[in-house]
Amino acid sequence: MSGRFITFEGVEGCGKSTQIELLKTHLESKGHRVLVTREPGGVPIAEAIRSVLLDTRHTAMSPIAELLLYEAARAQIVEEIIRPALEKGCIVLCDRFADSTTAYQGAGRGLPMEEIERLHHLATQGVWPDLTFVLDLPVEQGLARARNRGRADRMEQQALEFHQRVRQGYLDIAAREPGRVKVIASDESIEAIATAIREQVDALIKLEL
Repeated sequence: MSGRFITFEGVEGCGKSTQIELLKTHLESKGHRVLVTREPGGVPIAEAIRSVLLDTRHTAMSPIAELLLYEAARAQIVEEIIRPALEKGCIVLCDRFADSTTAYQGAGRGLPMEEIERLHHLATQGVWPDLTFVLDLPVEQGLARARNRGRADRMEQQALEFHQRVRQGYLDIAAREPGRVKVIASDESIEAIATAIREQVDALIKLEL
């Protein structure tokens, strides 16, 4: 594949969407073709799965069912738009990807990491981020931001302790893969965060030329 795959991760309310749009504008100004998408979602089948996952009425959903639904949505978006875009040389910016499942269903729910990794392998079919940004901030601050946007979804309504485990899960991923995963403090100014992200992305693209 000739494109580049860049993902954005973090706890609820960490500012991913804002930074993705700023990076998209930056890359397009340099003449790059950019595809922006999100997980779960991005294509009709995955968006339908997203509506099930985030519906606050589904309090009886088991952790295993939740895991399988996330992986199903991932398999669809990889097959339908991410892989084709990368093969055409696009830079793909994705709001969440497999690291979210490792953090939320692995660290957060306590499901076996080896099973999660096996499902990642099946769902992604070898498509993996070249660079991942974890926008990190205290859980309480992120949840306050998220809830200010409107009614909390099913994941946002999880207990504080759950979200704290998720945050630590992300930091653990970054510690294991420092070459790919970059942690950026999300309590800085929007422009400071954007600048740090641009520098990392520009370095990646220059390195790959």
